[in-house]
Amino acid sequence: MAGLLLTDGYKFSMAEAGWPLREETFYASHRRGGLQVLPFDVEKAVREVLPVPQPGDWEFLAKHDYEMSAGFKAAIERAQQVRIDALPRNAVFHDREPIFSITGPSAVVSWLEPLVLMWSYRIQVATVALLRPAELAASVATVTCEAQRRIVLETLDAVGVKAPPITVDSEGYVARVTARVKELAEVTGSAERLFEVGLRAATCVEQHLLALDGCKAAGLTRTSNVYGAREKGLIPVGTMGHEHVQRFGSDDAAFRAMVERRANRSSFLLDTFDTIKSGIPAAYAIIKERQGRGDSIRYDSGDKEAQYRFATKLAVELGLRPVQILEDGFDTELTRRFEALRVEAGWKPEEQVYGYGGFIVAQPSGTPLTRDRVAAVYKLTQTGKRPCMKFGNEAGSGKQSVPGRPVLWRRRAGASGPFGVVAQEGEAVAEGYALLTGAPPAASPALDEARSARAEDLRLVHSPQTQALITRLTKEAFA
Repeated sequence: MAGLLLTDGYKFSMAEAGWPLREETFYASHRRGGLQVLPFDVEKAVREVLPVPQPGDWEFLAKHDYEMSAGFKAAIERAQQVRIDALPRNAVFHDREPIFSITGPSAVVSWLEPLVLMWSYRIQVATVALLRPAELAASVATVTCEAQRRIVLETLDAVGVKAPPITVDSEGYVARVTARVKELAEVTGSAERLFEVGLRAATCVEQHLLALDGCKAAGLTRTSNVYGAREKGLIPVGTMGHEHVQRFGSDDAAFRAMVERRANRSSFLLDTFDTIKSGIPAAYAIIKERQGRGDSIRYDSGDKEAQYRFATKLAVELGLRPVQILEDGFDTELTRRFEALRVEAGWKPEEQVYGYGGFIVAQPSGTPLTRDRVAAVYKLTQTGKRPCMKFGNEAGSGKQSVPGRPVLWRRRAGASGPFGVVAQEGEAVAEGYALLTGAPPAASPALDEARSARAEDLRLVHSPQTQALITRLTKEAFA
């Protein structure tokens, strides 16, 4: 048991700047990957990883600028009160369908994110074993640690497939991570300009600790994994994610909540609604009021080069020098490109830093079954009684999430229409469909039925209530 620290640092800062005891709902989904199989009992899995503070946890948080309030501590004490609504074990799901949702105190359901995203590996192992068996041996031939090997064996046993030979290559994995971080340090001139954000890209906690060994050997000193920071003598980092902006419904309100409720410098995430029209102007208005506080801006989705050019040009016009934080999909070549842009814009090396997740944690692991392969996500869908969604920089973006309290309807045998419908909790189930979320395992259709569904029937379809929510929230966000 790793205790309270086993999550990303920004979970603690967002809880302090938000409402830790407010009831919220998050849901998990894979944005791509086609038909996939859920090989475990989600309710049981969630209950096993809920946070339980261990001796020294609160003190470590306080030492690193994450001193938590009474509200947060009360939320953690209520962790077992969460409600899980999930597809049954062995259910088949498709791109963008809700696999499960968790409702409970904000601080708790948010805290779970990196751990539940690791489960995408188990799902992919089961899916390959059952739907693409010819790929199984190569997909699991080499693993990073004994814990990952156990995950493969447990998953294959759960779906009744014999395990192929598996080699554990921990030393090789650490060496590959070290080499990759050293390469990035050469591009940027110093590992001090790099930080690690790959906890959610790992297959298990043990793998991520090995990745941190590799990062540390290459001179990297900062990680988003608070538990890993304590275990490896690193610095925990992180201030803001999309959920924080979604809670407040606007960039300005969210950014101000962060700086008015926490005494530390902030990093403003720009793309929840529109980076250029909303995110950057809102961030700069606050940075101008707080000059000298070391605040930064963080890019995520969209055309980051165009956003960067706009942001640095506007900053010069306003007399500002915010630190530029670049993450999401960065690799060596993209880092080189943005280093050239930094020189072109006249930004000092220390005014631009880079965060890496899957590039240094998942890609060197030796398996194609990574989080990025299926684009596994865990998103806030409702805060209090208000549904919310991520737009991913603009309406129609591939990173849009589903609002409200989503559930999945599955087409009954012999009926016509799309294979699945993303609906809302309590919505009347359409004729020809059955509620799959929360159903017993026997209610899940057979794999053969899923395989035989026509491609056009496997498209993402929203129920009337879900579509009405999306339409309303989109109009409000982009009015």
